[in-house]
Amino acid sequence: MKAARHQPIAYAFLSPGLALFLVFTVIPVFAALYLSFCRYDVIHSPAWLGVRNYARLWQDITNHGVFYLSLRNTLQYAFGTIPLGLALALALALLLNARLKGMGVYRTTYYLPVVTSMVAVAMVWMWIYDPSYGLLNYLLARLSSGRITPQAWLADPGQAMAAIVAMSVWKGLGYNTVIYLAGLQGIPEHLYEAATIDGANAWQRFRRITWPLLKPTTAFILVVSVIGASQVFAQVYVMTNGGPNNATTTIVHQIFQNAFSYLKMGYASAMAFVLFALIFLLSLITLRLTRAGQVEYA
Repeated sequence: MKAARHQPIAYAFLSPGLALFLVFTVIPVFAALYLSFCRYDVIHSPAWLGVRNYARLWQDITNHGVFYLSLRNTLQYAFGTIPLGLALALALALLLNARLKGMGVYRTTYYLPVVTSMVAVAMVWMWIYDPSYGLLNYLLARLSSGRITPQAWLADPGQAMAAIVAMSVWKGLGYNTVIYLAGLQGIPEHLYEAATIDGANAWQRFRRITWPLLKPTTAFILVVSVIGASQVFAQVYVMTNGGPNNATTTIVHQIFQNAFSYLKMGYASAMAFVLFALIFLLSLITLRLTRAGQVEYA
């Protein structure tokens, strides 16, 4: 009875958040789903097309069109950033987990890029990659005594995506490191003490204790990284705008271009739901692969 009396008060507290969720999330999602079956250019009323937008996307993929390139580039970006980002974050977390003086300063320093604006970071890295006076070309020339000629990192179709991947890994490294650091600090110390007494070396302790107990943490980071990599946009838009020759265009970049540059809102909405299906599928695969063999301890 007491719980029943408090229900109206609970709903009253929840109602502002639920109203915002309904107005800014639920309604737009269903509106976009409807528009994905229409031709809509903002100026005229939506015209029903059925599944033509999706058929057009499938034809683009089979003919290796622009959307196919954006899908390929998005997967290339994901395979470039996720494994490298996880490996570097784990290595850095192991170093930052040491009990040394001033370690809090180092942890803060490595996390600063995460809270910095992506646009600001992209602008700085554009200067680093500049072929004429960029810092990267300057360092390469000095280290090679002039044997390495200046590279047009963002203007070369073969190098542009790798340049964006390197910047993105640096930008997100601190977030994954903090998550791994929290996982490391949750591992009971007595497990390491027992392994040391039994004669296990550092590699054996990592292989038999640290890595198995970090599998739930790794699963979380993997899912978040897959979702984030599938939605990459800001760095691509700022640094290359999808170029050169569509070498760095991604799915979200194509959604933006079709919706706000070409005013093809219906076609862009269809792309958005294809992206949703891709993220959902990749997340399921990631969870299935990481769920097996997870370790629980008391």
